[in-house]
Amino acid sequence: QVRLVESGGGLVQPGGSLRLSCAASGTIASINGMGWYRQAPGTQRELVATITKGGTTTYADSVKGRFTISRDNAKNTVYLQMDSLKAEDTAVYYCNANLLRPSDLLYRRPPTDYWGQGTQVTISS
Repeated sequence: QVRLVESGGGLVQPGGSLRLSCAASGTIASINGMGWYRQAPGTQRELVATITKGGTTTYADSVKGRFTISRDNAKNTVYLQMDSLKAEDTAVYYCNANLLRPSDLLYRRPPTDYWGQGTQVTISS
């Protein structure tokens, strides 16, 4: 069983900062890409940032220069440092991991995407 557990959400004023964490646990052989997505009420889930196992990052245009994604491969954890937060950043943030379980290696199956349960981020004065 694989689980992704997010933490670090909350309420912060515009211009403030938050740091989200997401730890993957369970029987994992290797984790490929990890990322953060968000979904505001009435909208579709959108990509925020991704990071490869080697550390290559991508960002949505709306967060470039304000958010920083990083990961600790030894801890199977991905982080999202969010600075200069705006009201439009308000959403539920979900982490994602594309990973292989030992059984996937044994049976030569492709990697699977796993999702966390989401953490609420609210930007308001």
